[in-house]
Amino acid sequence: MAANRIHTPCIGVCSTVFGDTVCRGCRRFSHEVVHWNGYTNEQKSIVWRRLDVLLCQVVDNYFLVTDAKRLAAELDFQNLRYQTQLSPQGWVPELLKAAGSKLISYEHFGLRALPPTDTMTPRQLYDQISAECHALSQAHYDRAYARPVTLVAELTEQAAREKGLI
Repeated sequence: MAANRIHTPCIGVCSTVFGDTVCRGCRRFSHEVVHWNGYTNEQKSIVWRRLDVLLCQVVDNYFLVTDAKRLAAELDFQNLRYQTQLSPQGWVPELLKAAGSKLISYEHFGLRALPPTDTMTPRQLYDQISAECHALSQAHYDRAYARPVTLVAELTEQAAREKGLI
């Protein structure tokens, strides 16, 4: 395998085959899933950066990564797959998914749980984080592709039409 190969974000749970515009598994847009193998490394890196930013935005509401090296070492020790293209926050959902309903010591993994996590199992946190990440990805898709607007006048006119004003 080439050292500079950029791996796919795919986790084998593709919902784009059922018509979703944003995959519920990896959160790529349907056209990114379809064309991934034809993308340049630069194009793939752009997609990875967007996924990482959105994932960090959500995970940061639930956890603080206090020791990224320890997190990586523990994930390796537990034989859990994590994407090295992501920031350490992006690795947290894999830990949560693997833990399921079993309570774990987040400190052992180099994490500090923030207050919203107090009453939630790891699986509930995983589901919540996944839902929020999907919602952000869908909003990004809608803004960039589903409703592209190039001029403020078009946006104003479109809003007026939707409200029945014109």
